[in-house]
Amino acid sequence: MYLSWLDRWDERRVQQGNALKAQTELVLDADLAFRVPEQDVTLADFCTLAEQASHDPLFFERPEAPFVDVQRVEDRLMFPSDVQTDIDENNVVWTRVTESGRLEQALIVFHHWNAQKHQRHLENHFSKRGITVVEMAMPYHFERRRPGSVYANYMLSANIGRTIQSVRQAVLDGRKLITWLKSEGYGEISVLGMSLGSWVAGLVAAYDENVSKASLFLTAGSLADMVWTGRATEAIRQSLEPSMDLADLRRAWSPINQENYARQLARSGLGLQLVLAKRDTVVVPELSHTFVQRLLASGAHPDVLELNCGHYSLALPPHILCAGLRLRRFLRGRSSSD
Repeated sequence: MYLSWLDRWDERRVQQGNALKAQTELVLDADLAFRVPEQDVTLADFCTLAEQASHDPLFFERPEAPFVDVQRVEDRLMFPSDVQTDIDENNVVWTRVTESGRLEQALIVFHHWNAQKHQRHLENHFSKRGITVVEMAMPYHFERRRPGSVYANYMLSANIGRTIQSVRQAVLDGRKLITWLKSEGYGEISVLGMSLGSWVAGLVAAYDENVSKASLFLTAGSLADMVWTGRATEAIRQSLEPSMDLADLRRAWSPINQENYARQLARSGLGLQLVLAKRDTVVVPELSHTFVQRLLASGAHPDVLELNCGHYSLALPPHILCAGLRLRRFLRGRSSSD
């Protein structure tokens, strides 16, 4: 009875979100993703460029430039993004900093797609326990929202080039934030990503060795498969299907497929945690399990917690309490068996 109610609750949340999302058309915009002239780039050309980028160790590297123009106003930190877009608001990175009064550990939070509220309970909980929490607004969210938009369709959409650009921008913004935290004297840097934010957090952890712990909530490996099979991204699939299939999308989005970075996520010194939902219709469990297997095959030893809830109902008790306790234990450096 309770599980049926939980499923219905999740489905209502999906439908509320889907009501805001419009079907569009496939757009390549290869110049946004790869800095190449857009003229005469076919889908096959785009996929070739994408596969090259997925093997390029510099694709998620920050430019070698000093960290300047940081503004601190009360609990907000603002700085220019390393990726400049045609939306001025999106070119400034905003963060909320909840100080702990200590420099031992900082936790960067990457929120979910179309987030409307900040994680105030999480920020307060961990800051009171000696961990400074920094929540970063991802591209086209919160203060970075595109004027007139009702949801963050520029972050994830049928414009496959801009989607790559947005994820890459989020990763570079996160790495720039880590540079600032280290300059401020913070010792251990951890990242927490939720749903789409987990792809960003995972890529940041894969590329930045300053990250010592990465907790990925509601995650999987292939973003293409997530979009193709998930209830919350049906409008994107419907937009793409007339022009490409899942195999094409896998190739096109290979630079932002976490499975392609499993070896980096298995690196020595990185603690890895995954929190999954057995009844998830947005990031379906089969995709999450495939990602876990890829991590294990690469030598990683992730702490995996799978709860009997859906994508959105993870936020409800008792599931959020279980997830929160497991996260706290993970950040303190304890194993799940302690």
